[in-house]
This record gives sequence, C-alpha cells and structure tokens, in this order.
Amino acid sequence: MSTENTDTMNDSVADDWAQALEEQAVASAHDSAPAFDDHPSAPATSAGNVVQDIQMVLDIPVQLTVELGRVKVPIKYILQLAQGSIVELDALAGEPMDVLVNGYLIAQGEVVVVNDKFGIRLTDIVTPSERMRRLSKG
Repeated sequence: MSTENTDTMNDSVADDWAQALEEQAVASAHDSAPAFDDHPSAPATSAGNVVQDIQMVLDIPVQLTVELGRVKVPIKYILQLAQGSIVELDALAGEPMDVLVNGYLIAQGEVVVVNDKFGIRLTDIVTPSERMRRLSKG
C-alpha cells in the first residue's frame, strides 16, 4: 500500500473518529450525568483538539494475532515433538480464523494469499456489545 493511500486512509479514520466524538459530546451535553471531562480544570474540547488527540492514539502499536486453532496437551507430548510431527488443532478445515487485538477477539476471517504472502479477509466483525458480553463471561 502506498504512503499516499495510507495517509488518506488515516485521515478518513481520523475524520470518522472526530465526528463520532463530536456526536458523543453533543449527546452527553443533553444528559444529566456529568461527562468524564467535566472536571473544572479540564480544558474545553474543540474539534481541532479531538482530531489531534485521535492522531496520537492512531500511532499506538497493538498486537494483532490471527489464530488458526488451539490444543491443550500434556508436557510429555511437547517433549516428544520432532521435526515433521503433526499437532492436531481444535479448528476444522475451512472454519473461520479468529483475529485478536491484544488477546481480545475482534473479528473472524478466512486465509488469502496476496503476492505470495498470507493475509486474512475479514468475514465477521465482533460488535462492541458482543465484546463486552464475552468479557463479562470470562
């Protein structure tokens, strides 16, 4: 992906976040409960500050993991592994793979090959409410 495309995509994401934060600010202004930034020493937030704050967050690195499957085995099995050994996973062939960010499931997808490199095509995005439900179970 070219730098120009990445910059355009980053600007688009920043604009989307800025719009969502502005909508949230308007909605919370109408609520009777105080917002988190209603502290007397907190500076007034403008659209320019929101975009700048979002730009800072966009550079924070996170660990994105695509999980093919899992298996729980005793240590004696691990010690018997050698080159050419096969480890059977709990996932079935053709089943969607889990996409995790910092260990939390955010999506599922299927393997693709692009220019001799593996990638993943996202087929299902986990909604924020579903993420919260899964966190409360665990």
